[in-house]
Amino acid sequence: MLSVNNLTKIYPGDVPALDRVSFDVPDGQFLAVIGLSGAGKSTLLRCINRLIEPTAGQIIWNGVEITSATEEELREIRRKIGMVFQNFNLVYRSKVITNVLAGRLGYINPAWSLINHFPHEDVQKALTQLERVGIADKAQARVDELSGGQQQRVGIARALMQDPQMILADEPVASLDPALAHSIMHYLEVINKEEGVTVICSLHFLDLVHRYADRVIALKEGQLVFEGRPEEIDDYRFKEIYGTDAERVG
Repeated sequence: MLSVNNLTKIYPGDVPALDRVSFDVPDGQFLAVIGLSGAGKSTLLRCINRLIEPTAGQIIWNGVEITSATEEELREIRRKIGMVFQNFNLVYRSKVITNVLAGRLGYINPAWSLINHFPHEDVQKALTQLERVGIADKAQARVDELSGGQQQRVGIARALMQDPQMILADEPVASLDPALAHSIMHYLEVINKEEGVTVICSLHFLDLVHRYADRVIALKEGQLVFEGRPEEIDDYRFKEIYGTDAERVG
């Protein structure tokens, strides 16, 4: 269980990003986070694994308080939290398999990573994950030779290398066309349903929310304005989340 309690983030200059946000995520749930750009979705996901330090509030995961964890404790926690980014966050001049192996950096001697030395079993594991997302044939290609959809598959394979118990996906399909978006969401769905990995995924499009999410929370100006099932987002709720001028699609 992940419990977020009164989470607040204020950026320098008194810029509020999150305002006392609270919700729970049971193990194995697929939670969508929706809202306008600037609503606080990315900040929320990054606070959960403390890529961004919260200003106040509590995050507790399986009995461990992430918000008060030491650096050593945080390294242990992050081993089990995979991250998938909107802009892929890859090393584009490096090979695909090298990027995937980066998911094991929390498990090996840091000195080995400096010379790209990984145990044989990790290399085999990386190839298995690439096969799982359908691009094993690209293992030795440079990342900048791949399409956007293929690059995001590399990002997912990298996250899977951590043997994660939870995946945070920050608008993973925002830069992809609809067909590719469903392809990427399918991989996240399989990881969630077949392996019981908790997925927290920020999304823009309600059709994806309805298709893949068990539950949804909505942020508006840093505040939680909705929590429930996707089908509960009626026209009234939609206007409340996105504004009266928004046009509903999906």
